[in-house]
Amino acid sequence: MSGRSNTDVNCGVMLEDDENVRSSPVGAPTFGEVAAARMGRRGFLKGAMGTTAYAALAIAPASLLAACGQDAGDETTAAVEPARSPGSLPSFTEISHGVSTDHVVAPGYQADILIRWGDPVVADAPAFVPGSTDADAQEKQFGYNNDYVGFIPLNDDGSRGVLCVNHEFTSRDVMFPYDLRFNSPAELAEMEMAAHGGSIVEIARDADGIWTVVSDSNLNRRISTRSTVMNISGPAAGHVRMQTNADPTGTSVIGTVNNCAGGITPYGSYLMAEENFHFYFRGKLHDTDRQWETDSELAALCMAGEATHPEARNFCRYGVAMGRGYDWGRHFERFDINKEPNEANRFGWVVEVDPLDPASTPVKRTALGRFKHEGAESIINKDGRLVIYMGDDQRFDYLYRFVSKNTVNTDDRAANFGLLDEGTLSVARFSDDGSLTWMPLIHGQGPLTAENGFDSQADVMIETRRAADLLEATPLDRPEDVEPNPKTNKVYVALTNNSRRTPGQTDAMQDRGPNFWGLIVELSPPDDDHAADTFRWDILVKAGDPSVPQIGAKFSPSTSANGWFACPDNLAIDPSGRLWVTTDQGSGWSQTSGTADGVWALGTHGDQRGTSAMFYRVPAGAEMCGPCFTPDGETLFVAVQHPGTDGALAFEPHGRASTFEDPMTRWPDFDDATPPRPSVVAIRRQGGGPIG
Repeated sequence: MSGRSNTDVNCGVMLEDDENVRSSPVGAPTFGEVAAARMGRRGFLKGAMGTTAYAALAIAPASLLAACGQDAGDETTAAVEPARSPGSLPSFTEISHGVSTDHVVAPGYQADILIRWGDPVVADAPAFVPGSTDADAQEKQFGYNNDYVGFIPLNDDGSRGVLCVNHEFTSRDVMFPYDLRFNSPAELAEMEMAAHGGSIVEIARDADGIWTVVSDSNLNRRISTRSTVMNISGPAAGHVRMQTNADPTGTSVIGTVNNCAGGITPYGSYLMAEENFHFYFRGKLHDTDRQWETDSELAALCMAGEATHPEARNFCRYGVAMGRGYDWGRHFERFDINKEPNEANRFGWVVEVDPLDPASTPVKRTALGRFKHEGAESIINKDGRLVIYMGDDQRFDYLYRFVSKNTVNTDDRAANFGLLDEGTLSVARFSDDGSLTWMPLIHGQGPLTAENGFDSQADVMIETRRAADLLEATPLDRPEDVEPNPKTNKVYVALTNNSRRTPGQTDAMQDRGPNFWGLIVELSPPDDDHAADTFRWDILVKAGDPSVPQIGAKFSPSTSANGWFACPDNLAIDPSGRLWVTTDQGSGWSQTSGTADGVWALGTHGDQRGTSAMFYRVPAGAEMCGPCFTPDGETLFVAVQHPGTDGALAFEPHGRASTFEDPMTRWPDFDDATPPRPSVVAIRRQGGGPIG
């Protein structure tokens, strides 16, 4: 999800490190400061529907919607104790830390490439041509930099299903030859737009457990930034700040960008979270003679309140047109904030797609707020309402929760499309007594009034971050994936890292300034009520190497030398209710851990709480994304993003910049004629059976 030189990276950002600048105001205590007061008094490792097939378009149970031998010579450690109870540590022979040009999986397991960038999605897709700028072809092929993976079963045994995959961003240096990168013509920008978005493909598993794409399925579909028309619904739909020259109604937009993680709802819709949308827009925030101000000038203008663009206050808070990003605005007016001052307001939302109806129009659900959405994982509350948890992936930003007004209709799937247009969006405030308060973001309540620039609920949703600022939400260390466990009703929050935490904020729990390694927080709803106003919180693990005292990491003492990890990013709950973690260290992997990113299993209950074990490792330069289990637990899908990109200088066999002509790895093809290709991998146990 990254490609930056800084170790503190954002999901999907491969450009300038402007996210290192805190855009939230100083005021409310940070999570580290809150935790200091609490953890000074408390111990660290304190304990903590039927199977109807979707083919019939009925409601499947949440447990069915799984968040949907590669290197025999790899050094291993002893197998962990077997158990399949909720919160236990899965059993497998752990692999070692390391970095190599290939991927590595635990002994006794097989990791198969399911689909790669450029592979056909629709039946008439042309063959992949490396270095091509044929946007029409790309819109029929699997997109670039796969991130979120979701699976929806189509039959009772889960041997057929729909795979929903986000394509977050493009890595120009390894995608295109030098002349295209240097000249950056309009056709390159169009190709990038076509490679963004999502892919929906039907897949099938054979008798040997091997998955393949059903190439002629009428469910197969590409969603792109370039051409997919989307509706806008909810409080902000039709508002004047959503209107553009191309769409004077403010209810229709072309495309979606920077789709990081996401979610599959209990009624089988696919949620695509728009994260770093700010990188796609160019223009002037201030009425100066220069076309583009420098980053420092823009920051100063924003801090002084002197930017003159009509959306300046809004754009400054999100970083729109404030850093070096995509140059699409040179070629397409809708990405120029001076020619289309409202277009950026139409991004930063959660998009809902019906993957079972290829003719359906995706919808941006504005009731879920506008910010840099990492994901949108859901659970049916005990009162029948749908609850969605979301992180805003930036340093010192916030954790959100949406609770629908109406209940999930278990008898009529179609009736649930619209459920996300009405409900309450809240932001979290953590307290030092171990409680968490959800504060509603409702126009007219508290400071969310016209006096502060909020004339309607539409304004609150368009400027969700600023509304949360006024409520003094707790600034967090990059809240990324948030995963509710339907077996235990615990909720897990991945806080990836924060290089801007200062030494003055160190404490007994987060005694790291800066915090390069991240942590995982566990939330406990009272009486399993995910709609309650207050929760309890605790720390599950503090990431980093526990053998180095200066790092201050904390895992269970049972964690091996290969079991610890850094920079937790995506999370998954398997069908047995066990937690799995993937990491995103960015190009600083050599400094944060010395190992490539990967998949770890992590115990959350009893004696195994805080014990972690490494299961899978990505090839050099890649990031681990999208962990997703099939309902029977026999397949784990993962997304290997931007192989051959991050940390090329630190990878000694390469030791130089990674480019299309000279990548640090050509995984998965290892062919001199092809660049590295982001891929979805299907992991299974050799001989069959549940993973772990």
